[in-house]
Amino acid sequence: MAIEDNGNVHGDVTIPLLEEGKNIGDEENVYTDEETSGKASLWMVYLSTFVAVCGSFAFGSCAGYSSPTQTAITKDLSLTLAEYSVFGSILTFGAMIGATTSGPIADFIGRKGAMRTATGFSVAGWLAIYFAKGALSLDIGRLATGYGMGVFSYVVPVFIAEIAPKNLRGALTTANQLMICCAVSVAFIIRTVLTWRTLALTGLIPCAILLFGLFFIPESPRWLAKIGHEKEFEAALQDLRGKGAEISEEAAEIRDYIETLERLPKAKMLDLFQRRYFRSVIIGVGLMVFQQFGGINGICFYLSNIFESAGVSPSIATITYAIIQVPITALNTTVIDKAGRKPLLLVSSTGLVLACIPSGTSFYLKDHNLAPSSVPILAVTGILMYIGSFSAGMGAVPWVVMSEIFPINIKGIAGSLATLVNWFGAWAVSYTFNFLMSWSYYGTFIIYAAINAVAIVFVITVVPETKGKTLEQIQAAINA
Repeated sequence: MAIEDNGNVHGDVTIPLLEEGKNIGDEENVYTDEETSGKASLWMVYLSTFVAVCGSFAFGSCAGYSSPTQTAITKDLSLTLAEYSVFGSILTFGAMIGATTSGPIADFIGRKGAMRTATGFSVAGWLAIYFAKGALSLDIGRLATGYGMGVFSYVVPVFIAEIAPKNLRGALTTANQLMICCAVSVAFIIRTVLTWRTLALTGLIPCAILLFGLFFIPESPRWLAKIGHEKEFEAALQDLRGKGAEISEEAAEIRDYIETLERLPKAKMLDLFQRRYFRSVIIGVGLMVFQQFGGINGICFYLSNIFESAGVSPSIATITYAIIQVPITALNTTVIDKAGRKPLLLVSSTGLVLACIPSGTSFYLKDHNLAPSSVPILAVTGILMYIGSFSAGMGAVPWVVMSEIFPINIKGIAGSLATLVNWFGAWAVSYTFNFLMSWSYYGTFIIYAAINAVAIVFVITVVPETKGKTLEQIQAAINA
């Protein structure tokens, strides 16, 4: 995603890089909407997106597994609360490892190769969970599926952003989050009729579809151009834009931009903190920090326990949660390219702050034995508001922005950093959530409300609007 190096070399490339962005902006209609928006010519883009988001569904299956199975697993395998907290949170530790390696893997063996790698780990993890006889096997399986999640969380939105025409990029990239939500919802719903071991086997289904589908879709044209495979680059771009589409302008733009970037020294981790690239890093990392530390994974992973503590039937509440998040995320995909990324982030963050108020209030009333009949209603209202608000923007948009802001020469290392921060936050929140709730139910929601309030300020002051621009335009403007 984004970075460059310091040194005199920047003096040589800054002007052509910016001029390129300017020229593209002036001529942006040369190859775009009329030639790339027809449904008939874009069937390969849609097919490739569908295959890729099977990885997102596999991701969501992992994320949605721990909450509805907590009671059954702890009972069948005699696990303590601490042991199950390790099981729930070790997923995100595996994802941190996956995030650290996802960028280099995707750069070395391609976006499709990275998806195959993630799928292999996910399959092994689900099988380990299915055959588990104790905590160790469970944790090993959960760690492996977490690794797959970490790779998927980086490579899927990057792959989609690199194959999509700019007028569809936001909607198609948001499909990543939509499929995650669908998978979480499916896990919550079918757990009511399946055992926890059988539920683990259902995680193999999206993996199988993904592995099969990868044989029929092209590799990312931008990655092929980056590694110098010219014939494959043109063939992949032609497949994605349709046989009759004119791709010369788009191909030339991609080549020129990559040639400019190749003049820069190879990026290292420390280079991410150079002044030239600092804004991209702050945007990418900052959005991931606020997405996670706002509390989503603690609430998602232990939703059943939250409702049970509030005196609400876990099965009814979790099914309601599962139903509400999917249509809201689906709506998000239809408006992100019209409303823009920034407005959705602001609406979402504001909703998260407001949602924490009834949730925290419900537990405050419970702790002080006040208005007992209001406790379940406030708890459910607050949690459903929280899930709806998160699905409306903060769930999907940070990944969309991350896939857009980093130049391709440093997408690997910068994307890995942003994804690593995301999964560190997910681990920290999921591991500490039970302990925070033991300390103070309402205090936990006050903390999350404060973090989401800071997120509003961050979005207003730091995050740019990226809708309607090519990746090259976005990156040139941010790194100016």
